[in-house]
Amino acid sequence: MEKLIPRALFGAVSALLLSVSFLAHAGSRVDDVRLWPAPDHTRLVLDTAGKVAHNIFSLQNPSRLVIDLKNAELGADFDALDLAGSPIKRIRSAPRNGSDLRVVLDLKSDIKPRSFQLEPNGQYGHRLVVDLIDENGRRFEKTAKPTVTQSVGGQRDIVVVIDAGHGGEDPGAIGPKGTREKNVVLQMAKTLAALIDKRPGYTAKLTRTGDYYIGLRNRTLLARKYNADLFVSVHADAFRTPQPKGASVFALSQRGATSETARWLAQSENRSDLTGGVSLDGRDDMLAGVLLDLSMTASINASLGVGSSVLGNLGRVAKLHKPRVEQASFVVLKSPDIPSILVEAGFISNPEEEKNLNSQWYRDRLASAIMKGIEDYFQKTPPPGTMLAWQKQRGSSAVSHYQIKAGDTLSGVARENQTTVSELMQFNGLTDDRVMVGQTIRIPAS
Repeated sequence: MEKLIPRALFGAVSALLLSVSFLAHAGSRVDDVRLWPAPDHTRLVLDTAGKVAHNIFSLQNPSRLVIDLKNAELGADFDALDLAGSPIKRIRSAPRNGSDLRVVLDLKSDIKPRSFQLEPNGQYGHRLVVDLIDENGRRFEKTAKPTVTQSVGGQRDIVVVIDAGHGGEDPGAIGPKGTREKNVVLQMAKTLAALIDKRPGYTAKLTRTGDYYIGLRNRTLLARKYNADLFVSVHADAFRTPQPKGASVFALSQRGATSETARWLAQSENRSDLTGGVSLDGRDDMLAGVLLDLSMTASINASLGVGSSVLGNLGRVAKLHKPRVEQASFVVLKSPDIPSILVEAGFISNPEEEKNLNSQWYRDRLASAIMKGIEDYFQKTPPPGTMLAWQKQRGSSAVSHYQIKAGDTLSGVARENQTTVSELMQFNGLTDDRVMVGQTIRIPAS
């Protein structure tokens, strides 16, 4: 006998089926859009109500990128987007196939596209990310531009790469009053770079100069590109409660070094790279591992040394969170042959430190302390071939000091002491041959 479904139950089942059908066909709305131009890529971010099926493809003559979103509608205003600094000339959009959305980027040149989706976090909901990658590097800093400046005597500068954490779509920690870590650390990194560039014998490079994101490993790759003697990553800490405060300095942990050694040995492109001046190419795994371990150990020891010097100087201008250099497995510290430290400038989650980090005078104090720590360390252990190494070597044989009198010129002082103007300039860290009355200069032994 046929079983009958009660009317009430039938109605509930019908409503459930209609609900499932509606959800299956409900469109995803594009609520907002953001653009983050960087030197080597531009990131387009679409805020969506949920996950969205999509497809991207490129067209040429003229150059375009097409983004098709399945079962989606547009709620954002592409015309309000600032396209300056990006390869995009114009963004067009239109419904497609009744319920889909097509977005077309008219481009200035060909790019390599890449797309992925991000899950919601504390600040944003679902996002579709489209990266426009400039493979030809037209907007990179030209490699022909020297990454180190040469002193008058041929000794190179010490190169310090300053890395401002986070950036672009990644704001980092956010303070109680809305201060974003990415903005604070970029301002501080620029201040520190300016201080470094003012010191004779030093050159600073920034991993990012604007509000865009760089992958963590790409930051260390940039340090290698610049032939860095030191890598300094600047951050602002956060905690779930507002009480913790104070600055910290981190170096790579030994466990992090061990895992990175394994990674380097496993990736074939690393084998031909120079590590501590030794190529791993053509060497068996055991020997390559020993060489890499030696390089990583030396790098960690140097990182602890410079980190200790920086921490000591920070302690003179700010409260410290911990009295010694801490060690952790931060990805940005995992360069096998470049001493690397991470400086947490303070807790942005602490209202008092958020206020301090928002002020230029406080950031200047922190940057000056970091610079003093770097300088103190390299005065003791300057890298070979640098102007500071030359000065230290000659300093042990300096026989006298001379105070400039009225009418003196550097060329006259050089003649009197049987040396050259260029040697006096280099020995005293002078950028030109001008001297002032009362100024004391060192005279190297002839």
